[in-house]
Amino acid sequence: MTRTSREVRLVSKPAGLPGPAHFVVTETPLPVPKDGEVLVRNHYFQVFPAMLRTMIGGGTEVHPALFPGDTLLGPAVGEVVSAPGTSPLRTGELVSHWLGWREYAAVPAEACTPLGDDTLPDPVAHLSQGWTAYGALTRAAKVRPGDTVFVTGGATAVGVLAGQIARLLGAGRVIGTTGSPEKAARMVAEFGYDAALLRGAEPIADQLAKAAPEGIDVLLDTVGGDQLEAAVAAARPEARLVLVGVLAAQLSPEGTGATAPPVTFDASLLILRRIQLLGFTAQDHPDALPEWIERFDGWLRSGAITFPHVRVAGIEHATRVLQETIDGRHLGTVVVDVNGRADADR
Repeated sequence: MTRTSREVRLVSKPAGLPGPAHFVVTETPLPVPKDGEVLVRNHYFQVFPAMLRTMIGGGTEVHPALFPGDTLLGPAVGEVVSAPGTSPLRTGELVSHWLGWREYAAVPAEACTPLGDDTLPDPVAHLSQGWTAYGALTRAAKVRPGDTVFVTGGATAVGVLAGQIARLLGAGRVIGTTGSPEKAARMVAEFGYDAALLRGAEPIADQLAKAAPEGIDVLLDTVGGDQLEAAVAAARPEARLVLVGVLAAQLSPEGTGATAPPVTFDASLLILRRIQLLGFTAQDHPDALPEWIERFDGWLRSGAITFPHVRVAGIEHATRVLQETIDGRHLGTVVVDVNGRADADR
């Protein structure tokens, strides 16, 4: 086994959005597990700009703050290379955990989720954000057959799966938003959307009124801002509006990304139309994860769903692809293959 490990560290806090100059890929001694920890060799980790911006900006109740000198954090899939005899994990076992952005990680055993031998046809699929989309649509929004579902950020890691999941759950019409005509075309052609609204073309509220003249029953919101305002205005009686992200703030050059600016809507609509407005995190619903994995596996193997993602080879390219993802160059989930196999968009 190698005696060293490469990892990506924050070297300075940006005044606005982070860029490659704010990070460094450095070589460190191989981590030594403490009691209760296992040593994991990471195979893949997700590039998750919104979460990183939040942590660099000061963190939240859910995500810790990152300071200069800290190694970045994020979802990862790796192989256990050493574990004490008392550990519930075994050498060679694939696990998911949150110590990505490094080749090797010493991870508390209880913080690792064993992936089993035959769940999901590709281990990278465990880094999808489908669990968030599935949990929000089944546990919070409780999509019903025939619902009109509106997904903001329809080309994001959450959005490309949310459109497909909503369709599989029986939605009658699925509408999404994006900032790219190319992504809009793919959303409609490949990812279950009936219409894709283009940010910046004309007000989202006007586009939504045309795409859903009778209103919406469900919102899955990853963006916030004017897109959330438009959804409230378009909500039908007893609509379920579920908030899972605030990309409008997290990927804005203004602010820190750790807090979102206020939105403005007519609160009386919530009362008169009996609208539910809910915040949702998948971590609050652990029961949804095994259910999601089982259904995701079946849908992938049958071809009922696709997992759009980009793989980039080599940890040395991680900061570049982070910048590209912030700039909106990629669709779906973006993954770094630490072992160096690169694939095109899938």
